[in-house]
Amino acid sequence: MVIVFVLVAVLVLAVIVTANWYVWRRLFRDTTRGPGLTRRAGAVLIAGGWALAIGALVAERSGAPFWLQQVLAWPGFLWLALSIYLLLAVVAGEVIRPLLHRFLEYRARRTNGAPRPGPAPTTGEPAATSRPGAAAATAPGSPVGRTPATDPQRNGSGTAAPTATRPADNTGTTPAPATASQSGGAGGATAAAATAAAPQPASDAPQAPAAPPQPDHGAGALTAAPSAPQANGGGVTHAPAPASQPAPSRSTTGSATAPGPQADPAPGAPEGSPRSAAGPTGPSRRLFVSRVVAGAAAAAAVGTVGYGTYGVLRGPKVKRVTVPLAKLPRAAHGYRIAVVSDVHLGPVLGRGFAQKVVDTINSTQPDLIAVVGDLVDGSVKDLGPAAAPLAQLRARHGSYFVTGNHEYFSGAGQWVEEVRRLGLNPLENARREMPYFDLAGVNDVAGEDEGQGPDFAKALGDRDTARACVLLAHQPVQIHDAVEHGVDLQLSGHTHGGQLWPGNLIAAGANPTVAGLDRYGDTQLYVSRGAGAWGPPTRVGAPSDITLIELASKQA
Repeated sequence: MVIVFVLVAVLVLAVIVTANWYVWRRLFRDTTRGPGLTRRAGAVLIAGGWALAIGALVAERSGAPFWLQQVLAWPGFLWLALSIYLLLAVVAGEVIRPLLHRFLEYRARRTNGAPRPGPAPTTGEPAATSRPGAAAATAPGSPVGRTPATDPQRNGSGTAAPTATRPADNTGTTPAPATASQSGGAGGATAAAATAAAPQPASDAPQAPAAPPQPDHGAGALTAAPSAPQANGGGVTHAPAPASQPAPSRSTTGSATAPGPQADPAPGAPEGSPRSAAGPTGPSRRLFVSRVVAGAAAAAAVGTVGYGTYGVLRGPKVKRVTVPLAKLPRAAHGYRIAVVSDVHLGPVLGRGFAQKVVDTINSTQPDLIAVVGDLVDGSVKDLGPAAAPLAQLRARHGSYFVTGNHEYFSGAGQWVEEVRRLGLNPLENARREMPYFDLAGVNDVAGEDEGQGPDFAKALGDRDTARACVLLAHQPVQIHDAVEHGVDLQLSGHTHGGQLWPGNLIAAGANPTVAGLDRYGDTQLYVSRGAGAWGPPTRVGAPSDITLIELASKQA
């Protein structure tokens, strides 16, 4: 048995540690670029919050000084609620994360939706197909696509100067001449233009050095492409462009095609790719998504816990429910019973909260008040002043009280005497005959450890079964004994309606009814969600209430 307990404890501890590591990772590690103050602060926050929560639980159960319970209760219990919704929000963020990634990628593609530029043009292609960023400025009618190697030198008459053939390389072969046209006539100019416009074969083989300049033997002589400036007939000197920066191609009219500035590609992008105008990419995008999801999760958790805490502190609302009873006489039609459970006065909810509960009950002007357990979380010495407003309860047929499981954690015998002093009538496995029905009450099942458990035979054994019977029993699981003893209506609490969603799913596994009115054979069961809250003073999906039961006679 001890081994099983230890294994269960280790498993629970492992689950808690893993869940908190996961929350820390998503909220702090994934939202920062590296180790630093933020990650350390997150670890301190999570570990410190759990230390306060465990301290608050231990202090309440061990009967620590009440001032210490109050100091630990607020931050410790609120962290319990906050940690639940941080975990749920972070898990929900796993669904949002890939959707946000896809949205950002889609937006980036839309922003960079211009067609990707093609490859750089080869010799002979039009200048319009050159890579983006090169601003072509070719004069109308001029040939395009020339390279400095094929651009003929111009003479003073406006005609192209012929260039010599390339000398033979060391392999013994003689390359084809670059151009071979005579200057000085229209035919020569036409031939030169046609030769320049023709595409030249590309070669990766190393080229032989240019031939030395030859003496000028006349207008029709062949000249080699000089490395020094050439003088033409008009006295204008044209120097060839340096080898590292090709000269712009020239038209027959002398205008040049000037290259424009090139756009710088994005850092790390392949050459020729366009500059991105969209949002962050790569690791920056992942960091952005992590921060957005983590911020949304934290905001959702804090907002949920904040609103749920406000709902408890403002006090319970009145809920009205009509319950028909077959045995109820016509004179009792509309009889009103105010049902209040699970007030949980303690280190967090004190005298001010008790006063709100009393004022709300009295505002309903009930015929009878039923307090069905878990009134306090602490001793009479510490919480006697907080419970004092209960003396102001007013009902035509009085106020009645049965114990809940938390009374047995706080000294049930002392509290039974205290509520009697405040004017309430304890029903410890007892029954009262009211004017129109029997009112019975049984102790909570937690009292069995102290020999004060529920005794249905004592409370209901010798009653008149022709009369309607209303039973006060803290836990809904006691409904099965109530059915066996012919009870018409059982009034219970204990579940808090789950208190913190999805706690209602857990409560449903341990209780036949979590909240509201239900029927079991000829017996009806009504379960209140309670007026207060245990542990975190927070409710999510299960608002607190005080229920006004209006009995209806089927004979009316």
